[in-house]
Amino acid sequence: MGHYTGAKARINRRLGSAVFENAGALRAFEKRDFPPGMHTRRKKPTIYGIALTEKQKIKYYYGLRERQLRKYFAEARRQKGNTGENLLILCERRLDNVIRRAGFATTRPQARQGIAHGHFQLNGRKVDIPSILVRPGDVITLRNRPNLVNVYKDIVSNHASEVCEFVSFDEKELKAIVTSIPTFADVSLPVDVNKVVAFLSR
Repeated sequence: MGHYTGAKARINRRLGSAVFENAGALRAFEKRDFPPGMHTRRKKPTIYGIALTEKQKIKYYYGLRERQLRKYFAEARRQKGNTGENLLILCERRLDNVIRRAGFATTRPQARQGIAHGHFQLNGRKVDIPSILVRPGDVITLRNRPNLVNVYKDIVSNHASEVCEFVSFDEKELKAIVTSIPTFADVSLPVDVNKVVAFLSR
């Protein structure tokens, strides 16, 4: 299985964070912002358990497999600068994340599905790999099909746009341009990345 397809509200509650953004999962998390299961007695979380939770936030938020996350971590360690920040910046550069941040989709799973079905073009060429890392100057557009244009126009018009400093999005032309490499400040996931680095370095 490529990515998690189970109950998203349970994951949000277990991790104590809205890593899944679909409406049902968010409503359930707002109503019951405590872990699922029996709540009579709960043990104090260990240092290992806390670090594991932080790592799982990144995995579920970006839709990564364990092997993918460790691959990004290895790449982040080879780069100059803070390893944790480098790790999250690599995740932010994923095509599915950029499509979500631009406003083409309301969730990352929705963006990933659109890519897998061949709805998008990167620099004029059809792509179907959600994990492609974008670069400054990359242009993301829809394939020239009226049905796709109508679907995504509807998504864009019904979804409140959010500020994303490293992507410029043209709602009329349905075109996104990557203007720069994202920085750590652009990361929207609340996570203690230092604990993640310590966990993955074990």
